[in-house]
Amino acid sequence: MAGSNFVDYVKIYCRSGKGGAGAMHLYRAKYITKGGPDGGDGGRGGHVILRANRNLWTLLHLKYARHILAGNGGSGGANRSFGKDGADQVIEVPCGTAVFDADSGEFLCEVTNDGDEVVLLKGGRGGLGNWHFKSATNQTPRYAQPGEPAVERNVILELKLLADVGLVGFPNAGKSTLLSAISAAKPKIADYPFTTLEPNLGIVSYHENRSFVMADIPGIIEGASEGKGLGLRFLRHVERNALLLFMIPADAADIRKEYEILLNEVTTFNPDLLDKQRVLAVTKCDLLDEELLEAIKQDLPELPTVFISSVTGQGLSELKDVLWRELNDEANRVMTITHRNLDARHRVKEEDEFELDEPELPEDDDLEANYDEEDW
Repeated sequence: MAGSNFVDYVKIYCRSGKGGAGAMHLYRAKYITKGGPDGGDGGRGGHVILRANRNLWTLLHLKYARHILAGNGGSGGANRSFGKDGADQVIEVPCGTAVFDADSGEFLCEVTNDGDEVVLLKGGRGGLGNWHFKSATNQTPRYAQPGEPAVERNVILELKLLADVGLVGFPNAGKSTLLSAISAAKPKIADYPFTTLEPNLGIVSYHENRSFVMADIPGIIEGASEGKGLGLRFLRHVERNALLLFMIPADAADIRKEYEILLNEVTTFNPDLLDKQRVLAVTKCDLLDEELLEAIKQDLPELPTVFISSVTGQGLSELKDVLWRELNDEANRVMTITHRNLDARHRVKEEDEFELDEPELPEDDDLEANYDEEDW
């Protein structure tokens, strides 16, 4: 994965802008000896904003720009002049990006639709000028309010691909071959394990110009929850899927046992995935005759099952029908997604150990510069 352009997990440092200081100023004009206080308010600090962009498919651009710094608010001036607001910093990310606190692992927010915006860190409010503090008993207040400080935080951005169907299976189960057979996607296909090292998306055409999106993720193996193989890192990409398609080759020693192993690994990653509808596809059926197929059917898990061969095209039309029916079944639609907090199993070690140098804060504005200490 070191040389891949697909980045779905990145750690960055964010800092909002601090609020500008309010001004301490006394009005001065010809023939007006006691004009009173007229110090203006400071401007607010810039926000750090997360925005979804459908034209982005990876977090690669953030891997080389890890410091997001919003502008500071300007100080207030005379004649009740407001300080300028600090410049906002907008982080554009792919749709389906979730944000977590890097230290605690707490889920913060997510953006799923193009154009969605979330204020990740709010800028500090500007301080009040001295004209706010005048009263009948204090007609010349010689003090003003400083602006609120900046907010800083290390966050983790995690991309979860948006797809309707997620493919789950062991390496060499035929997931990439199926995706290439029923969509225009061209994933790498070879006869050795872990050919797929990053997720692939394909749009599957259906009748009457309808379609659905299918996601192919790298294969998982028994013990993946303990870090074996590629671990469970890429299972995050099926968390948003409405349906999970388990794929097991027909030449497997025990189809039911392999299905239970896969289901256990998925459950270990996120127990909420059990609520999703599941379909079983028995692949590579062109290697079997009718007698063996009948024997296999006698011991299958209790869920919709389709026998397919991506090479010959056997069962692919039936598979599309089953997937479309399950996707449009109201009882199977998952309306909400419960985001689990990041723990040791769900983190990417290389990113978590990346040390982010915190930029130095600029020196505070000299509040005395906003004062006019001239006595009456």
